[in-house]
Amino acid sequence: MKILLGLLVTLSLYANIKQEMFTLYQNNKYEDACNIGFDNFKKHKHDEEFVSLYAFSCLKSDYIDRLSIPTAILKFSKEARANAAYFSVILMQKKLLYHALIDNYNLSIYELPRTDYVLSRVFDLYAKLGEHDARAFYLFEDPNDSKITYKLYLSSDSKVTKMIIEEFYDTIAVKRHIYW
Repeated sequence: MKILLGLLVTLSLYANIKQEMFTLYQNNKYEDACNIGFDNFKKHKHDEEFVSLYAFSCLKSDYIDRLSIPTAILKFSKEARANAAYFSVILMQKKLLYHALIDNYNLSIYELPRTDYVLSRVFDLYAKLGEHDARAFYLFEDPNDSKITYKLYLSSDSKVTKMIIEEFYDTIAVKRHIYW
């Protein structure tokens, strides 16, 4: 009886964690959902719904480096494999764009899948520049909406150089994405 009670309490707590993450995600509290997923990942890494929810939460909160492990784990269902492919494209684009900005690497040789994520849009726009002299910053107009622009630049501190993408609607800053 004690074992059954313990199992029910454990299952209830697990369901509450997943439900709490889902509620946070629905309420656009992506960073909170990502952090809860991170804290509970080891216990639930075999649940692909949990892993996908965790990964999408981290993606929406710009914690892209946290996508690498979910990308490797998500493989047992069609949906999970599609999610893993989506996350791996974005992770690769981040790494390549960072490499291009810091090392003046030419991205025009790559034809990667397109996603709706802001980093992917900026990656595509930057890659279209081809070989060019490095700039202090880059301004790109969204090809689907002329009111949306992106500013891409590097920012250095004593620890690491960060890649920053600022989104603007007309001239109003909407969101700032920071990656390293």
